[in-house]
Amino acid sequence: MAQQKSPPRIVVTSGDPAGIGPDICLALADLQLPARVTVVGDRHLIEARAILLGRPPPALDIRHVPLRVPSVAGRLDPANAAYVMETLDVALAGCRSGEYSAMVTAPVHKGVINDAGIPFTGHTEYLAERTATPKVVMMLAGGGLRVALVTTHLPLRSVPEAITRAEVESTLRIVAAELRTKFGILRPRILVAGLNPHAGEGGHLGREEIEIIGPVADALRAEGLDIVGPLPADTLFTRNVLEGSDAQVAMYHDQGLAVLKYAAFEEGVNITLGLPILRTSVDHGTALDLAGSGRADPGSLFAAVRMAAEIVAGR
Repeated sequence: MAQQKSPPRIVVTSGDPAGIGPDICLALADLQLPARVTVVGDRHLIEARAILLGRPPPALDIRHVPLRVPSVAGRLDPANAAYVMETLDVALAGCRSGEYSAMVTAPVHKGVINDAGIPFTGHTEYLAERTATPKVVMMLAGGGLRVALVTTHLPLRSVPEAITRAEVESTLRIVAAELRTKFGILRPRILVAGLNPHAGEGGHLGREEIEIIGPVADALRAEGLDIVGPLPADTLFTRNVLEGSDAQVAMYHDQGLAVLKYAAFEEGVNITLGLPILRTSVDHGTALDLAGSGRADPGSLFAAVRMAAEIVAGR
């Protein structure tokens, strides 16, 4: 008789204690999954938030990490930045040791972490640094889209110089490989946006498409990858162009994510491609004005946990 496999274990970080992270983590008690979910955070904070929201005591597996100072819903405090970072480190260590099969992150506030003197540009970059991963790719999925980014959290004026042949090529290779291994798509079709309006208008509105993006796409097509583009970003996301594609690669953050968040803001999932662990996340921020109000929507967190469970099961 075959031995029954135990359900995978997924670890969820509870995010900034002042934001909606604790609220939406509490809602995980209502989610039925073929996985065991552990929430990393301050047990007393989560219990107090349940009382504030009028919920019963949390029926959650909580891995306790203590707050540095008491937290008030909606009120950021740099003194708890080290607590936020510790929750990430605990979850990451558990994934690397094999204790957990995947890591799901609730939202943190980059500004208050930096205010505490801790350099932090985002989960994606932090996890790449902690795992010594030279290149990772941020991809958001939802609303029938899978949008990956060549550059992430950069000022707009810094984007053109960051669009290099090496960056475009490594992004496309990682996206193609991860679509095969994580999503089971044997030959993914990937649409690539240009950087400039009208994809450069034949060089009249910029030459990045001619000198950088186009040559990389040509080289990868010659290797057998199904790459389409560079395409004008304003028409790439139209129904006819999207048909039959498996992912879309944008050159910078708002070029791709404005469309994705319009299509699936309450159910979008952020996936970090290229890491040695599986990490998914919500696609929204801390929503301080909603913390403790009972109005926070857990849909994106539910989708992130479900996607992590599905990918683990597909392996």
